[in-house]
Amino acid sequence: MDSLRPALRAVRLQANANTHRPHPPPALYQCLHTTAMRRATPLPHPAVPGHPPATPTPEPSEAMARVARKRKQADMMKQAREMRNVSSASSKPKTMLAKRFWKDVHVKEADGGLQVFLDHRPVRMANKQILTVPPTKQQLATAIALEWDLLTSAQQALKADYIPMTSLAARAIDIETADAEGRTKVRDDILNYLMRVFTTDTLLCWAPETVLNEVKHDGKTLREQQEDVATKILAYLTRHVWPGVEIRPTLDPDSIIPVSQSELTQQIIRGWCAGLPAYELAGLERAVLASKSLLVGARLVFEWAEAFAQARKAVPTEASRFGMQDAAEACSLEVNWQTRQWGEVEDTHDVEKEDLRRQLGSAILLVAGALS
Repeated sequence: MDSLRPALRAVRLQANANTHRPHPPPALYQCLHTTAMRRATPLPHPAVPGHPPATPTPEPSEAMARVARKRKQADMMKQAREMRNVSSASSKPKTMLAKRFWKDVHVKEADGGLQVFLDHRPVRMANKQILTVPPTKQQLATAIALEWDLLTSAQQALKADYIPMTSLAARAIDIETADAEGRTKVRDDILNYLMRVFTTDTLLCWAPETVLNEVKHDGKTLREQQEDVATKILAYLTRHVWPGVEIRPTLDPDSIIPVSQSELTQQIIRGWCAGLPAYELAGLERAVLASKSLLVGARLVFEWAEAFAQARKAVPTEASRFGMQDAAEACSLEVNWQTRQWGEVEDTHDVEKEDLRRQLGSAILLVAGALS
C-alpha cells in the first residue's frame, strides 16, 4: 500500500491541473445582429382621450382633368376598334344588323304628328307601330332623330341604352294606346309603383337631428340642408299642386319604421297621378325611377309639362325655374354630403351623377312642348 501512495498522489495532482486549465477558444463564431441595439421610446397614453382627429379634407377632382381622361379612353377604344376591323379577314358585315342601312335621319310631320325617318323608312316601335309624337313636341322628335343618327349599326337599335328617348316615347304611346282600348292594368301598375315609392320618399327621409362628431358644410348639418330643400318643394306642392295636403317626414327620430301618410293625402296624390295624360305619366314614372322620390318627380313634371301650362300662369313667377339640376341635388343630398366629406370614387359617383341628370333631363324632354 505504501508503494502505491506516490502513484496516487501524482494522479490527483494531474487531475487538479486539468481542472484549472482554460478551455481553448471556439474555432467559429456566428453574429446574430448587424445593427446597433435601440431602446423603445415610450409614448404618453392619457387616461381620458382627447378630441377626435380632424376629418381628412378630400381633394376635389378637376372637371377638365376628368373630361380629358374620358376623351383619352374614348380615343383608345376607337383605335382598338379600328385595328380590329382592319385585322379582320373581311371588312364586310356578315349580317344586315351589323351595318347601318340608312344615311340620313330627319323629322317629318305626318298623320297629325311628328315622325322620324331613316332615309325613307319611319322609325317603328317593337309592335311594328310607327313612332309618332304630338306635333307640339318638336324637341322630343329632334332628340329621337339625334339618337338614331349617332348609331353605327342596326344592332345597337335593339338595346334600349342606345335609344333612351325612343324607348321613353314608346312607353308614353303604349300608355296612350292602353287608355284608348280600356286596358287599365298599365296605368294601375304605374300608380301602384308611384304610391309605393311615396311611402319611403327620398325627399322625406332625413338624417337624425343629433349626430356624434358631425361636421358642418356651409355652416349647416346634413339634417338642416335636407329640411331646407324639402320645405321649399313641399311648400310649392301643397300650395299650387295639391292645395291643403299635409305631408309629414317619413322617418321618426325614435323609430326606423316609416311614418305612413294620412289616407286623405294618399287619395289626393293618387288621384292627381291617375289624371295625368299619357306623356306626363310616363315622364313622372321616369323621374321617380331616377330620383326615388314622387315629390321631386311631381315638382319637375308640374314645372315643365304642357298639361299644366295654364295652371302655371296662376303661380307667381320665380327667379329661376325648377330644373334638372335642382331635382338632381334635391334627391342626392346625402350622397353629395358624403362625397364632400370623404371624397368620391372615380368612375362611380361621377358616372351616377351624370346618369341621374340624363334621366331627369329625358323626363323634361318628354313632357315639355311648344306650350311649355
